[in-house]
Amino acid sequence: VPAVPAVAVSGLSKSYGDVVAVDDLSFTVERGEVFALLGPNGAGKSTTLEILEGHRSRDGGTVDVLGRDPGDGHRELRDRIGIVLQEVGIERELTVREVLEHYGACYSRRLPVGEVLALVGLDGLGDRRTHRLSGGQKRRIDLATGLIGDPDLLFLDEPTTGFDPSARRQAWAVVDGLRSLGKTILLTSHYMDEVEALADRVLVIVGGRVVARGTPAELRGDADRESLIRARFPVEETGTVDDLLGRLVGRSSVRNGLLEVWTPAPTTDLHHLTGWAVERGTALDGLEVSRPTLEDIYLDLISQSDGEESSEPGATHNG
Repeated sequence: VPAVPAVAVSGLSKSYGDVVAVDDLSFTVERGEVFALLGPNGAGKSTTLEILEGHRSRDGGTVDVLGRDPGDGHRELRDRIGIVLQEVGIERELTVREVLEHYGACYSRRLPVGEVLALVGLDGLGDRRTHRLSGGQKRRIDLATGLIGDPDLLFLDEPTTGFDPSARRQAWAVVDGLRSLGKTILLTSHYMDEVEALADRVLVIVGGRVVARGTPAELRGDADRESLIRARFPVEETGTVDDLLGRLVGRSSVRNGLLEVWTPAPTTDLHHLTGWAVERGTALDGLEVSRPTLEDIYLDLISQSDGEESSEPGATHNG
């Protein structure tokens, strides 16, 4: 018998007046996986998370979280999920231990405070007042408040915002540790290296609709067989590049004087590009050829979807 997903969403929709925030969204999160929900600001990520957490009503569709409809306000469901918001307001005069004891009192089961402090890298700081903590340490308290109730499902909204590189790596280790304990994690992040390091699967939404889904490797798709050429034009030349773009093998775009070419034939397209520049005596500043990163692919998906209807759900990056 196949395992029941931790989260199952089908045909989810939500509007605010004339603004469609979530448009016929469908996806599942399997038990024990780290699932990343990505998209630009205003894509519908926060609304989707709030509906899954039971904090916002929906207009249509079905939602199942740990076997319950979050719209029904089940106490049992709230007891089994942990939430780490982008910013948690914490009383300044409380100690770290007091904050966690306060949050822990909301749950029928809870982890020992010392264990949670060790897990998030705040060992030994239990008696420190929160106003004496650094920004990164306060963010770790946010993470600890989401863990204190020993949740089956943890929502992490931009979990490492404000962390220095070392603290980010420690937070990744926390997430890996939770995964090894069988926890299910749904996260949002603006850091593509974080997504690549942590996520088993990724869903990219723009304008409340799916534009891509799959593992990070599947999102890369054909990009592993492509090169990304970048060059910057003088502003006065950007109006004369149409004849160049027509010659290129790859898919190209010019924005604010920056040319990007996604191409399976970098040698050919570099030849066209440099030949065009030599003919005109035009300098190509910052000319570079690289393998596209997951961040490049993500930004390309977003730019392709700007102002368009989204592509078929499940479509990954193709030329």
